[in-house]
Amino acid sequence: MNITEKKVVLEVKNLTKEFGNDTAVKNISFDLYDGEFLFVIGPSGCGKTTTLRMIGGYESPSSGEIRVAGKSLTHVPLEKRNIGMVFQSYALFPHMTVQKNVEYGLRMRGISKVQRKEKAAEVLGLVELEDYADRYPAQLSGGQKQRVALARVIVLEPDLLLLDEPLANLDKRLRDTMRVELKKLQEKVGITTLYVTHDQEEALTMADRIVVMHDGNILQVGSPKDVYNDPSSQFVAGFLGETSSFHGKARTSSGGQNEVVVDEDMIVRPSSADRFTEGNNVFVSIRPERIKLSKEKQAQDVNCTSGVIDFVSYLGSHVFYFISVLNGKSLLKASEPIPHGEASFKAGDFVHAYWQEENVVCLDER
Repeated sequence: MNITEKKVVLEVKNLTKEFGNDTAVKNISFDLYDGEFLFVIGPSGCGKTTTLRMIGGYESPSSGEIRVAGKSLTHVPLEKRNIGMVFQSYALFPHMTVQKNVEYGLRMRGISKVQRKEKAAEVLGLVELEDYADRYPAQLSGGQKQRVALARVIVLEPDLLLLDEPLANLDKRLRDTMRVELKKLQEKVGITTLYVTHDQEEALTMADRIVVMHDGNILQVGSPKDVYNDPSSQFVAGFLGETSSFHGKARTSSGGQNEVVVDEDMIVRPSSADRFTEGNNVFVSIRPERIKLSKEKQAQDVNCTSGVIDFVSYLGSHVFYFISVLNGKSLLKASEPIPHGEASFKAGDFVHAYWQEENVVCLDER
């Protein structure tokens, strides 16, 4: 089943938040579906955390509506919302064991001691921490603390789980591991989740869909594949992953095809689906992994350029080449996997770069 054919759990309609003369969130709308893992991403100050806090009840909207499970929660206090939230700090009680931390919310709800123990044990099994029930937070690793914080929320069976950059305090190696663990756990439990982060890799790795925010606005909503391969704006193209970007003017070739003239030595031809008005300014984006390099010039006069490699960035499994093109006026980024540990080119090499029509993103500049 397509995820958008499922039941809507969260509806955000025309949500706005003003702080004095500043508008942090500007009339945004989106839906979150049953069992979905939805990511809201954007740079610092884009409004993503303010949006999360309004949904959780920690901030009041200036206008707009928030509905969860069909009920308006716009003016409902946070303690009466069946919404769980995990913060960056995890907020575990240091004087309580793992078991007691997980039981805490149940105790506040008046659940009996026997039921609390049963429910906590079940959830600790889900997060694979049943053997750590008697330990204290100070005796846990960062990843274990993360799972305890999740267990403490999951045990309450919320309608919606909110995650505020929960992996931000972990080192990169553990963060990469926890991405996989968190995604597996979310799928296992089936809990509807809204995850806020500025980390593009987290979003691409874990999300069912991504909401991209900038300056209080939503710029694009879509699957990781759609947002990465078909960005709706220059900002989205540059924010979500690496890209080589250029600016040019649209024209129609003698054969009737759309082209973008970046420079007299660089003509970009997008796929036939792209349509532009002749003479318009156009933004061009090409992902580094879609660019092929050669020391020999190929029989191709569009979707190509040439230049000198300024710098080679070795990243273990692959390399990035930074190539000075168009007489040094622009920088082209290309990448290639290196399964045998040797890069094909080095700094100072003169190379020819090529790409296919379907790998070009062209957008009218308004």
